[in-house]
Amino acid sequence: MVFSDIHTPSYIIDEKKLRENLELLSDVQEKSGCRILLAQKAFSAFSEYPLIGRYLAGATASGLYEAKLSSEEMGKENHIFSPAYRESEIEEIAKICDHVIFNSFSQLAKYGGTVKSIQEKRGITDGIGLRINPECSTQDEPIYDPCAPGSRLGITLENFKRGVADYPDAFGYVSGLHFHTLCEQGFEPLRKTYDAVEDKFGEYLNLPQIKWLNMGGGHHITKADYDRDGLIALIQEIKGKYRKHHSDTGSAGMAYQNTAGEADGIDVYLEPGEAIALNAGYLVTEVMDIVENDISILVLDASAACHMPDVLEMPYRPPLRDSGLAGEKKYTYRLSSCTCLAGDIIGDYSFDNEIKVGDRLVFEDMAIYSMVKNNTFNGIGLPSIYAMDEDGNCRLVKEFGYEDFKMRLS
Repeated sequence: MVFSDIHTPSYIIDEKKLRENLELLSDVQEKSGCRILLAQKAFSAFSEYPLIGRYLAGATASGLYEAKLSSEEMGKENHIFSPAYRESEIEEIAKICDHVIFNSFSQLAKYGGTVKSIQEKRGITDGIGLRINPECSTQDEPIYDPCAPGSRLGITLENFKRGVADYPDAFGYVSGLHFHTLCEQGFEPLRKTYDAVEDKFGEYLNLPQIKWLNMGGGHHITKADYDRDGLIALIQEIKGKYRKHHSDTGSAGMAYQNTAGEADGIDVYLEPGEAIALNAGYLVTEVMDIVENDISILVLDASAACHMPDVLEMPYRPPLRDSGLAGEKKYTYRLSSCTCLAGDIIGDYSFDNEIKVGDRLVFEDMAIYSMVKNNTFNGIGLPSIYAMDEDGNCRLVKEFGYEDFKMRLS
C-alpha cells in the first residue's frame, strides 16, 4: 500500500478486508438461519453498498435519511428504529421501511395504524416492532449503556405490561421485539443479555403474533476471538424454541401456544456496524509542523475533534501504523491538530525513527464511526474518501471542498 500520492487528510476503505468481514458474517447467516443487517450509523459509505448487499440481508437506519440512503443505494431489507418519529416523516418511512420499530407504546399508538396500513399495501404484514429494555447492563461506560438507570432507550418490563394493558389495539400491530444493549462486545455479554430478555419477556416471544426477534448491534462478530460457534448455537436455540404461527388469534399480553399452527422458527436479526467494517479503513494524514513544549508535538492536518470524534468521546486510542506507546520506542511525540481546541489531541505515540515535517502517518481501523461523524469545526475540511481494491490500488471516491463547509451554514 503506497499512500504517498494521496491528498491528505483522506480515508481509505480497504475493500479486501471489508469483503473478508462480510464473508464471515455471511457464514454466520448461512449456518444459523439469521439475517444480518448493516447498521448505517457506523458505516454509511454507500459506494460499498453493492458489495455489502451481495453478502447481507439489508441495512438498518436510525432515521429517515439513513432509511432513504439504504432504499436508494442497497435496495434490500430496510429497517428503522428511532426513539421518536416525526409526524411529517412517518408516511415516507412506512413506504420504504420493511420493519418500523417503536420505542414506546405512545408512539406505537400514535403511528402504528398509519404504518400498518401503508405496509399492508406493500404486502408487508409483520413490519412493526417494539424495542425492549432487559435492564441488564454488560458494560461500564454509562454513555454507551442503554440499560443504565434512567435510560430512554427501550421499554422496561413494568412499562411493557402497562402498555399492553393500556393500548391493547396498538399492541395487536406488533409482530416483533427488538433489543440493543451491546457496544463492541463479544458473545458472552449477548448470551447474558438474551437470558435476561427470555426471563423477562419470554411470554411475549411466545405470542402467536410475534414473528421476529432483533438482537441489535454491538456484536464484534468479525474479531478473531469472537465465539461465532456460540452465536450460531444461540440463534438456532431461539429459532427452535420460538415458532412462527399461521394463526394470529389469541389474547394479547398473555402467554399463548398455538401448537396446531406452528411453522418454522421466528426470524432472528442482527444489526452489526463495526463488525462489518472492522479494520477495513485508514486515515492518512501529513505532519504540518512540530512544536516543542516539554514534549515534541506533531501538528497534523487530521483532527480528533473533526475526523475522529470517538477519540475524545469514548475515549479511544486509534491504532497508528509503525508506532508504539509513549516511551516504548526511541522517539515519542504528542499527536495534535490544526484546530484551536487545546484538547484536540489524538494521543502520545513513539516511533523507531525521528518524525519530520511532511511525513505521512497512517491511522488504522478508521472506517467505522469516522466518516459518519465528521464535522467542519474551525472550517477544517472533510477528508477525501478513497477505496483500495484487492490489489492495493486506490481510487478516489469523493473529494470535499469549501462548498461542503459553506452549505451547512447560512
